[in-house]
Amino acid sequence: MKAPRTAPRTSRRKGTAPRTARRDGALTRVTRDARPFLRARTGTVLRLAGWSLLEFVQTFLGGFGVARALDHGFLAGRPLTGLLWLAVAAVAVLPAQLATRGVFGRLADLVEPLRDGLVRRAVSRALSGALAHPAGTTARSLSQVTHQSEIARDGWAGLVLTLRSFVFTVAGAVAGLLALEPRLLLIVLPPLILGAALFLATLLPMAARQRDYLTADEAYAAHAGKAAADLRDIAAAGAADRTVAESRDLADDQVRAARSLARWSGVRVVALAVCGRFPPLLLLLGAPWLLRNGLTPGALVGALTYLTQALAPAVQALMTMLSTVGGRLLVVLDRFTDAPPPPAEDESDSQGPPPRDHAPVAELRAVTFAYGPAAHPVLDRLSLSVAPGEHLAVVGPSGSGKSTLAAVLAGVEAPTGGTVLWHGRPVRGADATSVRVLLPQHAYVFTGSLRDNLRYLRPDASDRSIAAMVDALGLDPLLSRLGSLDATLEPDRLSQGERQLVALGRAYLAAPPLTVLDEATSRLDPAAETRAERAFAALPGALVVVAHRLSSARRADRILVMDGPRTRCGTSAELLRTSALYRDLAGLWEPDEEHRRENGEPDEEPHRKNGEPDQEPRRKNGEPDEVPHKSGRGNGLISTPPPSLF
Repeated sequence: MKAPRTAPRTSRRKGTAPRTARRDGALTRVTRDARPFLRARTGTVLRLAGWSLLEFVQTFLGGFGVARALDHGFLAGRPLTGLLWLAVAAVAVLPAQLATRGVFGRLADLVEPLRDGLVRRAVSRALSGALAHPAGTTARSLSQVTHQSEIARDGWAGLVLTLRSFVFTVAGAVAGLLALEPRLLLIVLPPLILGAALFLATLLPMAARQRDYLTADEAYAAHAGKAAADLRDIAAAGAADRTVAESRDLADDQVRAARSLARWSGVRVVALAVCGRFPPLLLLLGAPWLLRNGLTPGALVGALTYLTQALAPAVQALMTMLSTVGGRLLVVLDRFTDAPPPPAEDESDSQGPPPRDHAPVAELRAVTFAYGPAAHPVLDRLSLSVAPGEHLAVVGPSGSGKSTLAAVLAGVEAPTGGTVLWHGRPVRGADATSVRVLLPQHAYVFTGSLRDNLRYLRPDASDRSIAAMVDALGLDPLLSRLGSLDATLEPDRLSQGERQLVALGRAYLAAPPLTVLDEATSRLDPAAETRAERAFAALPGALVVVAHRLSSARRADRILVMDGPRTRCGTSAELLRTSALYRDLAGLWEPDEEHRRENGEPDEEPHRKNGEPDQEPRRKNGEPDEVPHKSGRGNGLISTPPPSLF
């Protein structure tokens, strides 16, 4: 089955105004964005032009010196004068070589800011799209950040060099031809104009073919990224043949676009021949007429020098650059012309009911989730609510859907059925960072100071808040080893447990209404895990923990046992009476209790908040202990764990 084409850029969401910018041509859109970019670098452009004036002088003296050497020197019987004029033409090359060094020095000031700006646009667009539609995230932006931004940088650098050389070389050659004999332009200009017109006629078709090729490239990159992430699903569902067929169709699209591009390139070869080969040929054919009408032999040779050594090579270099790089550059830049869109809000969301007072922080209503249309559901019409301040533990065997539940609850994965609510309203990407933090098992830590890592989600966190967090979570040993909060943190020098502690500290400072720990303490020892979970439970927000130790589950107000088509929810004591799976899991986890006793740790005490004993586990919203799935189907196929946020 052939993959669907990319939606046209003119498409828009319901209720939004049409984007008139998309009705303009690619060249108009790129030019509109290029003007402010170049205006901000006027000084760089002027310095580049100043160095290029030396190239104008070299071109002018090259042909003019040869003409004067013949007419006023060798043909006039004055060889010394002829040699002096040739020396002038030769010496003019030296300043031009000096100009090359100055030109490359200024080139970086035009090229690198362009690439940096394009990468920022692509990353901003990708992040905005991921926040707006988490389930629709693809690897398409990867092509823009890497491949296409490099095409733009290299193409822009080549175009600046070639266009600069063309302008000043042609200006020098035309000035020299006028100085020698204005009638020479009557023979030289017609083939140049004809070839240029033929070349310009290919610009739009070439740009369209280049756009088709890049679209096919992006589609293939997106398909390959999705297939790589879903390899287990593809193998389990027997969809390998279909995936290979889709890959082959996308590759064929690229081949067809490349062949069409090659055909138009053939037309450009003809245009290059007309511009580069015809002017010298016509000049030689018209030489007898020119000589009979007063053209000197030196002027004829000087004109040939301009054509063969300056004008024709400059025109050919420009056309070659535009034909191989210019069209591709135009298409690539056009794909970056849109400003990064803000996180999209569906009309139904923006006009939805206001948040309800005392509503659950997060709620699932008959939620179903499957990793693909042919896969068995991992979550099958599951209903669940998490009250403000509640501590919920999620347990179950490997592959029962615990991480999937965490991702759906946190809004990272969109359900295939049912509704996910935050504070009584449907989940919106724009609300994500203000409502919840999801910490996966593999913690994200970047190279930078410890302070920057900890304040990643709350940049305005004070040193007092950081100190309180360090004390609550037990980061003192790590802080002492590093020396200070401003010490550089190198991720490869940290243990897995230290990385998890840094990520936990980051989430603790953010203190969102909902914190979801998806085995985020799995690399900590039991004592450190207990300290971390109790610190989070003492915060006012709700806490959902995907537990891997019995002690972690026992600390929760409620425990959700995921067991295929049925789930059970209740306290540890209740589940020991009513859930055979929980009793089995408790037996498997018993060594953890033995490990605690062997280390001389006291028995578990009732969980306390603010120094007060816990109340009886809360039973909010009249939820029953047992929450059955509606379909009765068994465990579904589990794909690669969903992408994490932090």
